Amino acid sequence: MDTLFHGDGQSIKSANEFPQLDFDQQHSLSQGNLVNECQFDHLFNNVTGLSKLSSHLDVNSTPCEVGDDSPVEGDYFDGVFKYLQRMLMEEDDLLDKPCMLQDCLALQAAEKSFYEVLNENQPSSPSRGRPRAGQKRDSIRELVDLRDLLTRCAHAVAIYDNWTANELLKQIRQHSSPYGDPTERLAYCFANALEARLAGMGTTLYSALTTTRASAADILRAYGAYLEICPFQRMSNIFANKSIAKQTSTVTRIHIIDFGILYGFQWPCLIHGISLRPGGPPKLRITGVDLPQPGFRPAERIEETGGRLANYARRFNVPFEFNAVAKRWDTITAEDLAIDEDEMVVVNCLPRDSVMNLIKKINPEMFVHGVLNGTYGAPFFVTRFKEALYHFSSLFDMFEATLPREDQNRSMFEKEVIGREVMNVIACEGTERIERPDSYKQWQVRNQRAGFKQLPLNSEIMREIRAKVKSYYNKDFLIDADGAWMLQGWKGRVIYALSCWKPAGL
Repeated sequence: MDTLFHGDGQSIKSANEFPQLDFDQQHSLSQGNLVNECQFDHLFNNVTGLSKLSSHLDVNSTPCEVGDDSPVEGDYFDGVFKYLQRMLMEEDDLLDKPCMLQDCLALQAAEKSFYEVLNENQPSSPSRGRPRAGQKRDSIRELVDLRDLLTRCAHAVAIYDNWTANELLKQIRQHSSPYGDPTERLAYCFANALEARLAGMGTTLYSALTTTRASAADILRAYGAYLEICPFQRMSNIFANKSIAKQTSTVTRIHIIDFGILYGFQWPCLIHGISLRPGGPPKLRITGVDLPQPGFRPAERIEETGGRLANYARRFNVPFEFNAVAKRWDTITAEDLAIDEDEMVVVNCLPRDSVMNLIKKINPEMFVHGVLNGTYGAPFFVTRFKEALYHFSSLFDMFEATLPREDQNRSMFEKEVIGREVMNVIACEGTERIERPDSYKQWQVRNQRAGFKQLPLNSEIMREIRAKVKSYYNKDFLIDADGAWMLQGWKGRVIYALSCWKPAGL
């Protein structure tokens, strides 16, 4: 099902449903207008971050000078926060909706949550509040290696030694907590997934975690806090947007095809940037592709994203169209994307194998490839478990260094986003296991075999991103390069990688 939105205000119903602030009102919100800040703080339950970050990262008005080379366009750093603020302030129905950041498999699950059923016979976990420091607890912790217990439990699960697995789980439960230190929180999360695998309820619980436990508004607030303390998503967006802007700097029509668009958080910054081009902005068309939701309106959530982006484009006088495509990615054809010959086409996605052939048929001027750099996609359970334990321990450690343990948004993100991913990786198998990351080096070979040529990194963009991460984020975040890949990570571990490609024939 496809739906076309126009940014002229005439043929877009859902965009007009959102009340508008003019640009001056918007600007005052990020600059500290007292009335708007009070309303905002009340809505966000006094969460720090979204307004605070926009105030010290506001580079909207001028280009950013980088080194001695030509200036790089401003990245309009706070655009995503304004966009997210408006969603949470104006869309009351987000309290009743599931979150698009979570996988669409959950939308096809039964309404009933089996999470409580699984845990109703388990002893209550210790440390329901922030753990108290104490000599007794510290001495106990020294005697317990939770990672070793988790790995031994995974071995027992793999050979169907349920008695041993359950005994180990009892020990893990005694010393783990969703409110403890990073290792305790990690163990609590992985214990849930191991228990679900033992009970044969992995898919049920994976789905229930998204359908019944938190509203879209709750998770989006947590996502906003994540954006503040972690540069991964925002630096990825800057890398992609600046690469797209440079590639399309002289054209009058741009068509971006975004596989997995979700809420469209990447595009407000790009819209603001192209609005300031000398001679006026180009016409921007975005085709948002995502999985359909069940029911009579499979494209409804993608259409809502189109409405929000059309509203944003209208405020900056950018001619805009949005095409919503709600299909499984392996069923999409080039015809669904309605490509015109006189527009420059750019593809943006974290692709799967099923999409690579389609991208080749699209023949885009540029393909921006983002990779979750992980090796926990292995078919063998114990190998996958160990790699997942290593990967996710970095994320829990990152939160420990950047947010207080009692922070509600941290707990929400760890439970509803990381916990869901771990549940899928550990407790699901076959076609139900969606989380199957590969390393960027594996994608390097795969892309080349598929007929794509890698484009070199832009040194200006890399210098600017390095400077931003150094200035605004924890010192343990890393920005590096390997060949033509930009790498992002934590304490030496590469977590995300990005690069730009084009069909080898172009």
